[in-house]
Amino acid sequence: MSFRRQPPAPARPNRCQLFGPGSRPELFEKMAASAADVVNLDLEDSVAPDDKDKARANIIAATHEIDWGNKYLSVRINGLDTPHWYKDVVELLENASDRLDQIMIPMVGCAEDIYAVDALVTAIERAKGRTRPISFEVIIETAAGLAHVEAIAAASPRLQAMSLGYADFAASMGMATTGIGGTQENYYMIHEGQTNYPDPWHYAVSAIVAACRTHGVLPVDGPFGDFSDDAAYIAHSRRVATLGMVGKWAIHPKQVKLANEVFTPSAEAVAEAREILAAMEEAKKNGLGATTYKGKLIDIASMKQAEVIVRMAELVGG
Repeated sequence: MSFRRQPPAPARPNRCQLFGPGSRPELFEKMAASAADVVNLDLEDSVAPDDKDKARANIIAATHEIDWGNKYLSVRINGLDTPHWYKDVVELLENASDRLDQIMIPMVGCAEDIYAVDALVTAIERAKGRTRPISFEVIIETAAGLAHVEAIAAASPRLQAMSLGYADFAASMGMATTGIGGTQENYYMIHEGQTNYPDPWHYAVSAIVAACRTHGVLPVDGPFGDFSDDAAYIAHSRRVATLGMVGKWAIHPKQVKLANEVFTPSAEAVAEAREILAAMEEAKKNGLGATTYKGKLIDIASMKQAEVIVRMAELVGG
C-alpha cells in the first residue's frame, strides 16, 4: 500500500439510479416510490429544447412537494457547451428545497469543467445561506473525459460519483456501433470455430473504477439501451460489478429490480465473506498471516475483498 492512502468512497447505497425526464412530472411520484437508491430527474437529453424552462420549474416544485423518502435526489443539468446549464444551476440552487442532494454534470471533458460548476454552486450557496452542500456526479461520455478521468476524479471535494455514458462515449470515440452498452455484434473473435464476444467497454469501465477508487468516488455504470432484454442487462451488470462498479442506471422502471439484485450481495456471498474474516482473525491469533478456507489459500488481501462485500451488505441493510 502506498504511503498516501486511498480515501474511502461515500458510504451510501448506489445500486440503481432511476432516470426520468423533468418534463414529465406525472412520473415523479412513481420514481419516489421505486426501489432505486438514487433518483435522477433529467434536464438534458430527455427534455426537448423548448421544454427546458418548464422541466426546470417542475423539478424545483417537486423538491418542495414530493416526499422522496430516503432517495438520494439528483438532477442532471445540461452540458457546459449549451446555453442552458447556467440557468439550471442558478434556478435550482436559488429555488429548490434543501431536499436536493446532487447535481449530475454531463459530458465532462476535463477538471476545469468541474471547477466552473463548483465556483457557481459555491457562490450561490453562500449567497442563499444553504447549509447542505450540493454534491456532484459526473458522466464520462467523451474521449477527452476518459483521457482526463483521473484529474476529473480529483477535481472537487463535492464529487461523490462518476458514471460512464455509453452512447455519447461511443460517438466521441468513433465506434462503429449504435448499441448502448452490452455486447456488440461486430466485436468478436473466432477460436476453434467458435464465435466469442469480448467486452468492448472493458477498458473504459476499468479506467473509471481505478480513478474513482484512487480519489474516493463511487464508480457507477451507465445506461443499457435495450430494456426489453433483461438477461443482457443482468449479464452487463454482473461484468461491471466484477470490475468494481457499485451500481447501474435504470432508464426503465423494470431495470431497477435487476440492478438491485446484481449489486446487492447475496446472503451466501455475505456469509462466506464473514467466514473468511473469522478464519483470518483466528489465523492472526495464532501468529499467521495466511490460512486455508475451503481448500483455498486466504490472506490479508482476502480479508480486504471480504470486507468490501460485508460493507456493501451493511450499507444496503442500513
